[in-house]
Amino acid sequence: MDDNFQIHKEPFPHIIIDNLYNDEELKLIWKELEFYTYPGKLLESKGFGGVFDATNSHAIILNDLYNPNAIGVISNIVRINQDNKKYFNDYVEKFSKIHDCCSGFVDWNQSTTKVRYYHDGEYYTPHRDTSYSWLLFSYFHKKPKKFTGGELFFPDYGYEYNCDNNSAILIPGWVNHGVKEVEIDNSDYYDGYGRYAVTLFHNINFNN
Repeated sequence: MDDNFQIHKEPFPHIIIDNLYNDEELKLIWKELEFYTYPGKLLESKGFGGVFDATNSHAIILNDLYNPNAIGVISNIVRINQDNKKYFNDYVEKFSKIHDCCSGFVDWNQSTTKVRYYHDGEYYTPHRDTSYSWLLFSYFHKKPKKFTGGELFFPDYGYEYNCDNNSAILIPGWVNHGVKEVEIDNSDYYDGYGRYAVTLFHNINFNN
């Protein structure tokens, strides 16, 4: 594994990863993101299980979109992450050693993938994802970057993350987090110049 990551114990356990995907993987990811960025494809929060009244962004859960036996074949995003499972597990192993509260993260066996898009005026108020052990947020935007805002922020700690293109952050599900409002001028919603986030929600299914 390359040295493209930073391990942080404070203000809460987390790992930041730069240049998560290679150029070929990024091409495939962007093909899928662009496919979803059309009217009627991305859903409001009540349609994708978001925290109701907490966000006006749009998203879709890929696990709901595809047959469980086909999702890794049809979705570029899921397939790439499945192919990189060993690579991700290296990060998670390091993550699990940051603090005792993270020690069980290596035992994850269940993952849900969500694609979210933020355009002008969209945000997510602070919340916790306590039904999941840990989360991996990866971020994408077209160049040149046309929006401001969209930082991932942690109000309990006075801390925020800029969400640079092709970067990612791993955090425990209990950490309170939100997304600052995105501002963008001279951009149609569906031209894809907003802020994309692909979230992997990880948990342990004891029935497996």
